[in-house]
Amino acid sequence: MTEQDKALTADTQESTAAGASAQLSTIAAIGRHEGETVTLRGWLYNLRESGKLLFPIFRDGSGTIQGIVPKAAVRPEVFEAIKGLTQESSVIVRGKVRADKRAPGGFELDVEDIEVQQRVAEDAPFPISLKEHGVDFLMENRHLWIRTPRQSAILRIRAEIIKAARDFLDEQGFTLTDPPILTPAACEGTSTLFPVEYFGDEAFLTQSGQLYIESTALALGKVYSFGPTFRAEKSKTRRHLTEFWMVEPEMAYAGLDELMELAENFISFIVDRVLTRRHADLVLTGRDVTKLATIKAPFPRLRYDEAVRMLNEAHARGELEQPFEYGNDFGSPDETWLSAQFDRPVMVHRYPAAVKAFYMQPDPEDPRYALCVDVLAPEGYGEVIGGSERIASYDLLKQRIEEHNLPLDAFQWYLDLRRYGSVQHAGFGMGIERAVAWICGLDHVRETIPFARTLNRMYP
Repeated sequence: MTEQDKALTADTQESTAAGASAQLSTIAAIGRHEGETVTLRGWLYNLRESGKLLFPIFRDGSGTIQGIVPKAAVRPEVFEAIKGLTQESSVIVRGKVRADKRAPGGFELDVEDIEVQQRVAEDAPFPISLKEHGVDFLMENRHLWIRTPRQSAILRIRAEIIKAARDFLDEQGFTLTDPPILTPAACEGTSTLFPVEYFGDEAFLTQSGQLYIESTALALGKVYSFGPTFRAEKSKTRRHLTEFWMVEPEMAYAGLDELMELAENFISFIVDRVLTRRHADLVLTGRDVTKLATIKAPFPRLRYDEAVRMLNEAHARGELEQPFEYGNDFGSPDETWLSAQFDRPVMVHRYPAAVKAFYMQPDPEDPRYALCVDVLAPEGYGEVIGGSERIASYDLLKQRIEEHNLPLDAFQWYLDLRRYGSVQHAGFGMGIERAVAWICGLDHVRETIPFARTLNRMYP
């Protein structure tokens, strides 16, 4: 038995089974038990001492709460056990819930008893202290950094965004269908794929579930997928991860107009849900929630040509350093400036078809343009949704696959969708991490996922 195990056994034996007769609660639900004695199971986040008063702050994953421990109000062994606690020691604590408007959550805990599950050793303290740390240090210790209140709040908001996205689509009659992660070919070109060996053949980690859920949309009408996707582009920007999560709805018998309406209602629903259910967490992250309160459909819509004109007029006025070259995708400064002109996301549609993916339907009124849309989040957060109407014609799709030098054999099944009952259909993808970064007001997507995978990081 190790020394730590011996200490844990001794702690448990010395405990008084705190909370055996008290109602179990979480910190998030503590307000339901005002005036009652409850049991919390969690960890010590911080401890302050003032003479014969101790002020432990406990966390349990749902929030934090301050405890009050007067020396005269508890047994000596309880006072000494709390006084000797170190950061991140795991505890079961019992106490009476008391309302206090000065407290961050509106409540404090008058501690009565405690059971120490494991006391962190003083000679090997928890490395994420309350002082400032550098980004590299924090990312090396990401497995511990996520315990801090702000990081925990971000992950709770992420979970709420995911739940809201699924709830919206489920309530709108979409069926969840799961595409494969291993694929035989690219859906958006081969330059950003992660190859893997698959029983002697080459396969790739998916860039998107889109092509596969086009097939399930033609089976079920309205579908969506939610899962991990991978991009091997060597980007170091604050918006890029090599592994991220996408929610992708797809609709049969739908075009670009229906898609844009779906996108703006989808985003509006998610933001409203987070504001309603995770307001305190948003405040904890430092988010200015007043900027989220304006996110309501309908969103402004700009044709690509109109957006280009606005950018070049801004350059002429000296608001942008560089003129915009027609035919390019928008860069970060362009998206930042465009989105700053509106108090809600802006939808830029009908990009030049020559620079877009092979599967996008050309505009029948002018085939130089694709029936596609990017939704740019305000405050400089860039694209959060990208989508399009898909090509419905077998001949045109085959032509586009050949023009993009993609392996025709790998797309025979995709062409089959145009052989057998092809219809107008459309869909989009929303990257969860970019949505989290925008809604939380974060500077970098590395904080939006429990364990970020970036160009130079795959640890922990």
